[in-house]
Amino acid sequence: MKILLHICCAPCAIFPVQSLTGERHHVHGFFYNPNIHPYQEFVRRVAALEEYAGLEKLPVIWDRTYDLEKFLRLVAFREEERCRFCYHLRLAAAGRTAKAGKFDAFTSTLLYSKRQKHALIREMGEQVGREVGLPFYYEDFRQGWQTGQTRSQELGIYRQQYCGCIFSERDRYSRD
Repeated sequence: MKILLHICCAPCAIFPVQSLTGERHHVHGFFYNPNIHPYQEFVRRVAALEEYAGLEKLPVIWDRTYDLEKFLRLVAFREEERCRFCYHLRLAAAGRTAKAGKFDAFTSTLLYSKRQKHALIREMGEQVGREVGLPFYYEDFRQGWQTGQTRSQELGIYRQQYCGCIFSERDRYSRD
């Protein structure tokens, strides 16, 4: 299958790309992450993915729109449900891009992280799949967590310590 892989960051892409290509799928990356804050973090993640994609010869469709306002408006006064809105925002962009690009399915590196809400990602992906008329390819990539972590360290690729949103950055440093 020709699969569009939404990529949140380079370290999280390592195992899903390895797994999908190992299953003989043709994988293209897709970068769209308006949730990332601050801007310097966004730039670091773009650079890290450019480096990784170059090493792996992974084609990537880039949407470098830094639409922080859109993300903040989406989650304002719904902070407890922010992940739901964030997942949907990014997966919907991936689904539309996959449909327009005549991909067979789309998926996300969000399914790799042990720190993300896995069931919610799957729910949002399947919902978007129904909305755009293209299957969401589900695979639990968490089994390769250590593989991806080790490989990103070996490659010296920038590894961030939070999902990217301003709320997770706060939670990373807050002791309350």
